[in-house]
Amino acid sequence: MYSIIVKTKLKPGKTDEFLAAMLPNAEASVRDESGCHTFDVLQDKADPELFWLYEIYQDEAALADHKLTPHYKASRAVVTDLIAEQSVIRADVLAVNPKR
Repeated sequence: MYSIIVKTKLKPGKTDEFLAAMLPNAEASVRDESGCHTFDVLQDKADPELFWLYEIYQDEAALADHKLTPHYKASRAVVTDLIAEQSVIRADVLAVNPKR
């Protein structure tokens, strides 16, 4: 399996707009994409404008397919202008919680 961890620092005052677009994307990704196993949205406790997206896909092709979905495209159309900084960690998944 394949994972990305996306660190997203928002522009000031953009948290509500970000969540309004990102939460439906995360939900649809897991619900509608057979290759998306996990899409968690985390908000930093110390900095509420800092978010982490933790996503697990079957493989890199499943992530590529994710970026073609209507829910991804709709989300990106909104969130791109809200982002101050963003970085991505790409990793192979070696173990997951079997109860998930």
